[in-house]
Amino acid sequence: MTRAARENRAGLLFVTPTVLVVLVVVVLPILWTVLLSFRRARLVDIPHMGLFGDWSLANFAGVFSSSDFWTSLWTTLLYTVGGTAGSLVLGLVAALALRRPFRGRGLLRGAMLLPYVAPVVAVTFVWQIALSPQFGIVNEWGATLLGWDDPIAFLSTRDWEVSVWGLHFDVPLALLTVIAFETWRYFPFAFLFLLARLQAVPTVLEEAALVDGATPTQRFRHVLLPQLMPVIALLCVLRFLMTFTKFDDVYLLTGGGSGTDVVAVRVYDFLTARFDVGGAAAQALVLAAVLTALLGVCSGLFAGKVREES
Repeated sequence: MTRAARENRAGLLFVTPTVLVVLVVVVLPILWTVLLSFRRARLVDIPHMGLFGDWSLANFAGVFSSSDFWTSLWTTLLYTVGGTAGSLVLGLVAALALRRPFRGRGLLRGAMLLPYVAPVVAVTFVWQIALSPQFGIVNEWGATLLGWDDPIAFLSTRDWEVSVWGLHFDVPLALLTVIAFETWRYFPFAFLFLLARLQAVPTVLEEAALVDGATPTQRFRHVLLPQLMPVIALLCVLRFLMTFTKFDDVYLLTGGGSGTDVVAVRVYDFLTARFDVGGAAAQALVLAAVLTALLGVCSGLFAGKVREES
């Protein structure tokens, strides 16, 4: 064999294990999901199903004609946008607050990572206890400090009437609570990225702006924010992708009830409550298609900034 042939054979031998793992773990499950989405399949039918059978578009017709699916999709979009924006804003505030040296900064930085590294089951349980209308500390503080007349069931109240300047309107309380949890749990992810970028900003830029008489707001807007925009763009894409398919946080907090029925929880309910594998597969594919389209839009908006950061 020639030297080129030997190198090609060695390259194939090195690549083959990775290709096999990707094929078994990723490609085959996706193909199987696509096949199931075109079949009227129940859990008990899976062991006896083959590749050939009665294929139809009934599952997709049921998805597109269901008002509950579109409601879940709208809820998913609200949850994703709110959780992404909230985690980025809170992470930016924390990064700006901890960028300068002071006593105990290292300990405080480490404490900032606690929501992100703690087990999700533990932190959701803590939130459920703290927000409980019977014995939660949040309602106790509200009654003592804010004068609440009745305890508020944050995780089980779909709409809460709020009065502002004589105007009455309803807010999705349970959904906002889940978004607040998403913001709190994942802001350390944005905090790490933004803090690393802030540490790399040359101090000469801020010193020059300070000499020119720029206020703190002007220094942030015209000096720091342009330096952070590539990282913010990348974080927007990453957090949007992670939050849009989020399941465990919502399910552990509310079970998808009280107006928090995101599509991922709906797919799980189709599998476990209705045993409708075909319907769940069809909804999962529609969710993947919507996510792909939204990521295309986000990537188009932030493409230049993401490439600059990469």
